[in-house]
Amino acid sequence: MIPMTLAIGIDPGTATTGYGLVRETRDGSLEPVHFGVISTPKGMPDAERLDMLYQQLSTILREYKPVTCGVEKLFFQKNITNAITVGQARGVILLALAQAGLDVAEYTPNEVKQAVSGYGAADKRQMQEMVRILLALPQIPRPDDAADALAIAICHLHSYRLR
Repeated sequence: MIPMTLAIGIDPGTATTGYGLVRETRDGSLEPVHFGVISTPKGMPDAERLDMLYQQLSTILREYKPVTCGVEKLFFQKNITNAITVGQARGVILLALAQAGLDVAEYTPNEVKQAVSGYGAADKRQMQEMVRILLALPQIPRPDDAADALAIAICHLHSYRLR
């Protein structure tokens, strides 16, 4: 029998950051604990958006006290401006996680797809359906960023177990 483990998965973004908390129970099954998004207003200055992201994520970490976390790696993007803003959000996220005392594991989108669906090129719909099935949810989690974060948490728990 394995100990219960609470993981948070994070899908970084400046406008919308998805988060999902998943617990692996003693019998090895997975259960959703909480999921959602942190959204920041579009017209707000970048520094204030990043502060809002940091503050809200820090609150979630204090409230739920996950023991481990997985974050989506920044991958090549054609839009350099978008890549920079996502990179800034990731930096703030990594800081909040480090200050909470969590070790951070990072996963590419293909690694998450492989771990959750068994197919590294799974499409969004396939991934959302697998998250729903694995977490025994009555419907696909919404919004998409939250579903992606839950997939990252699932991927991380599968990897964490092997460490």
